[in-house]
Amino acid sequence: MHVLILGGTTEARRLAELLAGDAGLRVTSSLAGRVAAPRLPPGEVRVGGFGGAEGMAAWLREHRVDALIDATHPFAKAISFNAASAAATAHVPLLALRRPGWVAGEGDDWHPVGSLEQAARVLPALGERVFLTTGRMGLAAFAEPDLAALWFLVRSVDAPEPPFPARMGVLLDRGPFTLDGERELLRTHRIDVVVTKDSGGAATAPKLAAAREAGVPVVVVERPPVPEGVPVTTTPEEAATWLQHSDAP
Repeated sequence: MHVLILGGTTEARRLAELLAGDAGLRVTSSLAGRVAAPRLPPGEVRVGGFGGAEGMAAWLREHRVDALIDATHPFAKAISFNAASAAATAHVPLLALRRPGWVAGEGDDWHPVGSLEQAARVLPALGERVFLTTGRMGLAAFAEPDLAALWFLVRSVDAPEPPFPARMGVLLDRGPFTLDGERELLRTHRIDVVVTKDSGGAATAPKLAAAREAGVPVVVVERPPVPEGVPVTTTPEEAATWLQHSDAP
């Protein structure tokens, strides 16, 4: 059986590790190629796009893929919808692997929004020194002239490219992060508001705890829905079990 994992996440790598020891499986992980030095999973690896849903469907057929698992980032909306369309076209079983989202707790001052653009609009009323943890993609939303008075600390794995905020510091780093480290970051940079996507997972969650302790508001961009009709699991182990019981040959 040939399994294609749309990856780039911790869960995708863990799934590839779980499947690597099965002699009856051929596992290929596909990475988008947006990170300069990605952590490679075991098994075969391809890097780059497919050319939309039609290109992915053609790839599934050409490489005789028997099952497709979408383990991309919760905010990789385009690739997820392309995967749903391609799987339907190529008649390949599809599963979405999504880590659970974060849930606000007592003491959290969260401001949920539906997009980066909405996050940018609410910022002036919340603070002037912004810890922007949404990655290097989408910074244009925070480059608007009416945000010129705000200062942004942008944390990302790779250096951001313009357009980006007029007043900005860049911190190149990769999780997992620690609570002590996030506390120090908020204190050192005098952060008074945090912006994050609801990525879920433990690797970047300490910033939320640090913000709660410091009484700092957090603007949370809600994740897009999984394409309709696609089954969802929340752990690599559940995905491996699904694979055993899927309709793939």
